[in-house]
Amino acid sequence: MKILLVSSQDYLHHPIPSRHHNLFEILATRHEVHVPHFHVSRGEERPTRLIVHEATRYPGGGPFLHYTMNAPHQFRILEGIVRDCGIDVVVAAHVLAGMGVIRAARKHGVPVVFDLKDWFPDSAAAYYSSRPVQWLIRNGVWAVTRWNLSRSDRITTVSPSLVRKLAGHGFSATLITNGVDTGSFRPMDSGEAKGRLGIPRDAFVLGFAGSVERWYALDRVVEALPALIAHRPDTRLLIVGGSLFTSFLNDLTERAAALGLADRVIFTGPVPYLDLPRFIAAMDLCLMPLSPPRWVDIALPNKYFEYSACGKPILSTPIPDVMALGGPHLSYYRTGEEMVSRIRDAMDHPATYRLDFEVHSWKRKAAEMEEVLRSLAE
Repeated sequence: MKILLVSSQDYLHHPIPSRHHNLFEILATRHEVHVPHFHVSRGEERPTRLIVHEATRYPGGGPFLHYTMNAPHQFRILEGIVRDCGIDVVVAAHVLAGMGVIRAARKHGVPVVFDLKDWFPDSAAAYYSSRPVQWLIRNGVWAVTRWNLSRSDRITTVSPSLVRKLAGHGFSATLITNGVDTGSFRPMDSGEAKGRLGIPRDAFVLGFAGSVERWYALDRVVEALPALIAHRPDTRLLIVGGSLFTSFLNDLTERAAALGLADRVIFTGPVPYLDLPRFIAAMDLCLMPLSPPRWVDIALPNKYFEYSACGKPILSTPIPDVMALGGPHLSYYRTGEEMVSRIRDAMDHPATYRLDFEVHSWKRKAAEMEEVLRSLAE
């Protein structure tokens, strides 16, 4: 098949590989996959098997400004790819560029799958602090997203809750959850991993890996650290990742310093994704402090799969789709006091796990997506 992917992110420079990187790099080993490049992120360029088409006239800027300014140019590029490259099926996963490629695909009789990887109206608004701006972004993005969904031949999405949410709006969706590279994410020696970071082998390490943004309540974890250190003096907090378009990482750094915790909170900043398992290996308890209720109700974070494949216990806010998957390594908290209590329990009863996560491997997920695309292309 000849596939055109219109990803929701900067495919080459986004610092964290998304669902689309993991699915379509696998599919590109047996299909011809094209992707437009939206140069909005600042990370190093990643290697790819996909055929890249430059689609940015004005690079940089925040997401809203970038995609608005570049929309006319991107629409022309997408029209040209569909028209000239013999595309059999389109996977649209972008709000504004998704509209452009769906129009082009319908014009040339090419079927479209819309892959909704999160709830775009809320995720787009989350980068802005002004309530009027949030309202404007949320409603504008939903109007365009609804247009895209209504004109796609199939819809895929990442969590059971999003399947149900879409059904409430009158759309039927196929579930293809996120996954994990089980060859890279696996149990490793924790003491050795701590040593590489300059952490004592016997220290207790709380850990978080992912985008350091306000929808994860890491500020509350930092503020709870003195109480945890009082219970176990060798406690450390390891935060792996960076902020994409906000100052949240800097805010956390300043908060830790103000509390006298600069030597207890380790901020690595963004790390190469292939190195991430070695950082998770240093963690004794992995955190998923997802906060906004509107996201908790639809989320199935990829870090659940990554932490689990590494055999780590997880402490999370109650995320329904995570709770449905379950596992002996999962525990939950609802309040700050309950969070401290659960962490103290983990300190007193350390554990590691060996979990069979092959059913959640990206190879399996790529095969599921391939079946959806093949059924349309044929």
